[in-house]
Amino acid sequence: MSPPPRPDRPGPRIGIDRRTLAAAFAAGGVVASGALRAAPVAVEERAALLARHFEILRPDGPGPFPVVFQFHGCGGRQGLQVPYAQAAVEAGWMAVIVDSFAPRGITRAAALSTVCSGLRLRGRERAGDLYASLHWARRNRMVDASRMAAAGWSHGGWTVMDALSAGQDRARSSGLSGLDPDPLAGLDKVFLVYPWAGVGSMTVSNGWDRPVDVVMLVAGRDSVSGQRLPMLAAERARESGARVRTVLFPTATHAFDDDAANDPRFRFEPELARAAMRLYTRTLGEAAQK
Repeated sequence: MSPPPRPDRPGPRIGIDRRTLAAAFAAGGVVASGALRAAPVAVEERAALLARHFEILRPDGPGPFPVVFQFHGCGGRQGLQVPYAQAAVEAGWMAVIVDSFAPRGITRAAALSTVCSGLRLRGRERAGDLYASLHWARRNRMVDASRMAAAGWSHGGWTVMDALSAGQDRARSSGLSGLDPDPLAGLDKVFLVYPWAGVGSMTVSNGWDRPVDVVMLVAGRDSVSGQRLPMLAAERARESGARVRTVLFPTATHAFDDDAANDPRFRFEPELARAAMRLYTRTLGEAAQK
């Protein structure tokens, strides 16, 4: 089946731009990550700032519930996050949609031009949002802090993977102070959808320092994240002790599950989007039974 015709006036590109990102790193990070230049921020402060923008969906009942934190792509929080969160609730989990941009005052236009290009808020810095979210969860009576998960799409996948790769460099790379002794304590499940594993990602070079269970969904026609590098990252994570299951959707493009994506490189595939949602529900449902 031939792809649909491109619109006459395509919208802005929302995937991570490989060439711009590579150029930024080759230049030594001319526009450096804020976390590497600004004074450290206390993890409690980051957690409180993020929490004001959390979108929380949870099952009925008093709890506590296992919790999954969802991290959007470089274009910002999109509508696709809600049905995934609803799927998590159906599996018995509390779902927290983490908006990394609103607390920082990053507009969608700014995100497309600076985050997607790698000029600001790279994965290792944004990883602090995962540490802070887990910090928040451990102090929330509605959360079963022994059962926590993280899900990431594209740049959000980069974020989650870098959080697992940073090791003893977590405080410096994330720009946070006062981290918990084990900032990832309680995290045992990861769900990744077309994650960025290219320039700037630390997984291939560092490996992971936590043996989590992982489901990684890879898009076979992904012109942004590609197929080879996520698969290579998955293998490196396995070598580090993680239990990684990769699922290939051969005909899928980047953002195949986002019906609002306005980029000629992406094609929304309703059937594949539903399949991804079912996989998410099944992954969390199996984890909830353990």
